[in-house]
Amino acid sequence: MGNVIKAILAFIPAEGCQSYVVGDLQEMPLDRMVDLSGNRLRRFPARVCSFQELVKLYLSGNHLHSLPPELGQLQNLQILALDFNNFKALPRVVCTLKQLCILYLGNNKLCDLPNELSLLQNLRTLWVEANCLTQLPDVVCELSLLKTLHAGSNALRLLPGRLQHLRELRTIWLSGNLLTDFPPVLLHMPFLEVIDVDRNGIRHFPSLVHLSSLKLVIYDHNPCRNAPKVAKGVRRVGRWAEEASEPDLRKARRYALAKEGSQEAQVLALPLPLPLTNS
Repeated sequence: MGNVIKAILAFIPAEGCQSYVVGDLQEMPLDRMVDLSGNRLRRFPARVCSFQELVKLYLSGNHLHSLPPELGQLQNLQILALDFNNFKALPRVVCTLKQLCILYLGNNKLCDLPNELSLLQNLRTLWVEANCLTQLPDVVCELSLLKTLHAGSNALRLLPGRLQHLRELRTIWLSGNLLTDFPPVLLHMPFLEVIDVDRNGIRHFPSLVHLSSLKLVIYDHNPCRNAPKVAKGVRRVGRWAEEASEPDLRKARRYALAKEGSQEAQVLALPLPLPLTNS
């Protein structure tokens, strides 16, 4: 699913966001955004760290495997895209960027996330799809404002029970993992709006009728013998769903992702964060 999502979201950063080559970076951009995606970078250009009012930084599609400590100077950063790189571990300096709202880490080689990630208490959206996760790191359960979690295309077999403490979580994307049972913890999260468990190994679905906020459940490509029961008005995408004659799975995903994409626009509409102090 990672490449499909990448293609969809490729349009989001582009709106109003100028793309740069490294030599262009002479002064702070007026729009407080820098897009260095697809530049085949092997090292992070240190001059970016002098733009301390930067709000959005896109480094997608390069060959990065580390980041310098100087990145910590960007304390106003709210969106950071590190997807489609060569990170085997998340650089600790990322966890010092406490204004971050959206963090893209998809399509890397991450096997875990550092405990310091819990410092990012403003994080609303976390993308860790298409990595090497065999379990969802417990630290994710400490991100109290998290609204969207993309963890598809990993090797997850279960989810931690502590996930239910994320009361702000609204969408969870788990396509392409190794789930053989529907994650029990999700049955205790009535605030979820979108659940995607496409392309797993789930053989039976429990009733989801009691999930009062649910709007969309995607369960296609599972060896299940039943469709999940849902409340009236909830859209299902998968075998035996009454909506089988409606547009396909990709359209359902695009619809949900488009709604999520508006979060980036909302970030730009926010007032500039106040400078941090040492007090």
